[in-house]
Amino acid sequence: MPKGTILLAAGGTGGHLFPAEALAHELIARGWRVDLATDDRAGRYITNFPATKTHGISSATLGSRNPFALLRAFWTIWSGVRQASRVIAAIKPDAVVGFGGYPTLPPLYAATRRRVPTLIHEQNAVMGRANKALSGRVDAIAGGFLEPGEGPIGSKIVTTGNPVRPAILKSAATPYLPSAAGEPFRLLVFGGSQGAQFFSDAVPPAVALLPEALRNRLRVVQQARAEDVARVKAAYAALHIPAEVAPFYSNMAERIAAAHLVVSRSGASTVSEVAVIGRPALFVPFPYALDHDQAANAANLAASGGAEVHAQSTLSPERIASLLSGLMEAPERLAAMAAATKTAGKPGAARLLADLTEAIARGTSLADFRQGTRS
Repeated sequence: MPKGTILLAAGGTGGHLFPAEALAHELIARGWRVDLATDDRAGRYITNFPATKTHGISSATLGSRNPFALLRAFWTIWSGVRQASRVIAAIKPDAVVGFGGYPTLPPLYAATRRRVPTLIHEQNAVMGRANKALSGRVDAIAGGFLEPGEGPIGSKIVTTGNPVRPAILKSAATPYLPSAAGEPFRLLVFGGSQGAQFFSDAVPPAVALLPEALRNRLRVVQQARAEDVARVKAAYAALHIPAEVAPFYSNMAERIAAAHLVVSRSGASTVSEVAVIGRPALFVPFPYALDHDQAANAANLAASGGAEVHAQSTLSPERIASLLSGLMEAPERLAAMAAATKTAGKPGAARLLADLTEAIARGTSLADFRQGTRS
């Protein structure tokens, strides 16, 4: 018999679902049943999610200024609250844990109305809008980068770090071996669900500007939007550079571990996974993020010396070529960056978040939980 049931709620993107998956594995190992509430975008991200049951919950984004669109969104969210309320009545969770994104609004709101213990996890250094809307109602807030503070919201925050999936923890055991002069150099480029187009436009022309000796060393793995895959492949083929290009990689942990250098956006999960595995990175924050959270996420790792952060507006092909050539010719520097990145990683985040979840489910106060973690 399981200890009880924990309902996890997450928006249907990797950034929200991957830390939820990590917590699910940890809770199941401790004897809990785990269910998942999410939206219809989640398909490709939950193939390895160990939920006993996945519940589709209606939700909508409150991003439009059109009053009719807002009315439709509120109605959809309210429909989702009713759906979530029925799910909660059926499975009787001991706690509900949200991981951000608008699809978490209905389950968490329904849970607070039914007085089920609730917790939200904020992956980013800046709290997202959905979590901000829920922060006053929930019992506790776990922070990937957030620190405890004063006041009714800050006093609820417990810094846990961002949980990473078992595949990431396994890949963290792979040591970083720098590529010396004349040896193959593995470059990993990815941009997430929103930010890959810039890399498709900018990285192949930058690679074309590298000296031939450096181009001959390159082995590229690049994520690209489906509509960009063919042209990115063609660009690398014209340069005679071995390249894998695809819209999605299910084995991203292995890809990160194999890389000599990562070039990517700086979503919270990306930053946390790169840190736990320990790889040097060039982060390019997505410039259109509403809360500019990616820049803040990247700054945390850059402060350790393990990554560089570059604004997209500064990255011409010439500038990218200069950055790549400088690092490819400095294996000692890349090794030092990899070591610095690894020291900033938090491989125990899933364990600590599971401890907090169990405490909330038992009705333990945050003061007692904090006291217990210190002793």
